[in-house]
Amino acid sequence: MSADMTETEQVTEDTGDDVVLEVRDVKKHFPLTRGIVFKRTVGHVQAVDGVTLQLERGETLGVVGESGCGKSTFGRLLMGLERPTAGSIKLLGEEMAGLDARGLRRMRRNIQIVLQDPYSSLDPRMTVGDIVGEPYDVHTDVVPKQDRRKAVQDLLDVVGLNPEHINRYPHQFSGGQRQRIGIARALALRPKILVCDEPVSALDVSVQAQVVNLLERLQDELGLSYVFIAHDLSVVRHISDRIAVMYLGKVVEIGDEMEIYEHPTHPYTQALLSAVPVPDPRLRGHRDHIVLEGDVPSPANPPSGCRFRTRCWKAEDVCAKEEPQLVVRGPSGHLSACHFAEERDVIHAIDIPTSAADDDGSGDPSPGSVAPGPTA
Repeated sequence: MSADMTETEQVTEDTGDDVVLEVRDVKKHFPLTRGIVFKRTVGHVQAVDGVTLQLERGETLGVVGESGCGKSTFGRLLMGLERPTAGSIKLLGEEMAGLDARGLRRMRRNIQIVLQDPYSSLDPRMTVGDIVGEPYDVHTDVVPKQDRRKAVQDLLDVVGLNPEHINRYPHQFSGGQRQRIGIARALALRPKILVCDEPVSALDVSVQAQVVNLLERLQDELGLSYVFIAHDLSVVRHISDRIAVMYLGKVVEIGDEMEIYEHPTHPYTQALLSAVPVPDPRLRGHRDHIVLEGDVPSPANPPSGCRFRTRCWKAEDVCAKEEPQLVVRGPSGHLSACHFAEERDVIHAIDIPTSAADDDGSGDPSPGSVAPGPTA
């Protein structure tokens, strides 16, 4: 791979029969209006601004970033729930952006979504059988009417639920079981891709592990591809083959699990990783903790040039004048959008003193940390 290859050029080079989803320079700008009778547009919220990536068959692409960075909007764009302002989204080689309602309904057989909240995403007035079988009411040719009850029971069994509970209501299940119902509903049409929009963030840790293991098993058995959107970096690392890091509507770094977690080159990625809690108390105070200054800028008025420059300790004049392209930078060979991209070890702790006497117990950040401010 050429060192100066851009993100779009890499997608063009890698596109082949194994690519099930191809996204090129996708943007979603929501208009800001004033007035009641005579409305006029006074600006735009740039929720997603120029995202380019691809998803291969059987692959899991993790998408991480702070709240408000555009992750969920990006997932809705992939589903066709939002129309892109510009750019191209190709599902199994077919352009989605220009499809009418009938065409979108047909394409959605191949891409389904698992929503974040297992409590509000299920209709409390419908039985589990009606919820899981509802896709068959829309796509009547998938399963004959007389076979639908058996198909729903098979889906419940696949996700680890008792098929005999088909007549129960959502309030009779736990949070983890409700999320399994949501997964069963998403699998009803036998899609090729699942968009998982923070599917475990509302669950207990032990239940999270069960749901993640279920998703991995289903991927192996059914050959599914996942777009896995989450805040929890440890969960993303566990399940993802590649990770895209988003900041203020843009992908700032993308690479495989080893490249992102062991060799991060973008300052924002490094700050995110340094904010991961350390379970071992002996390591606390002995790791490279990066603390960011300032608040996240408004997507309605993003900074010029690099959008991260207002919070970055490396920012120079060029960062305000020229937007960094998402290209291959450094020896790690993965894509990063920073003029001064370089590796920084933030996951591993520094050397631990061999005795308690060598440790002052202050818990202060290690030398080289950034000036104080709100954490990432």
